Amino acid sequence: MSNTILPEDITDLAARVVAENQAAGRKVVTAESCTGGLVSGAITEIAGSSAVLDRAFITYSNEAKMESLGVAQDIIETFGAVSIACVWAMAAGALERSNADVAVAISGVAGPGGGTQLKPVGTVVFARAYRNQDGEPEGELKHFEGGDGPGGRAAIRRQATICALELLLP
Repeated sequence: MSNTILPEDITDLAARVVAENQAAGRKVVTAESCTGGLVSGAITEIAGSSAVLDRAFITYSNEAKMESLGVAQDIIETFGAVSIACVWAMAAGALERSNADVAVAISGVAGPGGGTQLKPVGTVVFARAYRNQDGEPEGELKHFEGGDGPGGRAAIRRQATICALELLLP
């Protein structure tokens, strides 16, 4: 029996996030939507994670993104919650509202419904921002396959969690 509730590949990656950020003297913050806390949950599976994880924001609704992270309503109305502009604002807001050195933000369409022609199921956007960084945070749009079928939602959320953890590596 495993000593963690999450798959080994995710906990192994989370252990690297904790160890490498601790060695670098960095604190991290997450701002999660479609992953619903899986990224911060993976980090907290690791003993000693309190030395690295400052806090986590789970902002699933648009209202939560605006209220908890300061995402402007016009960003959501113009670009949508699944947009680089939105995750940039989420990452910046998470840094402003934390004591972290680096933030990662995630928003996406995990399915099985909710996709559109422009943003099909499996579309996930990420942003990483650093404290005292000049300019916009880094952003990336990805499309994860496997969104169809009974395990599709889980597959997309799993891939998004792995990607976000990788973004937290120094």
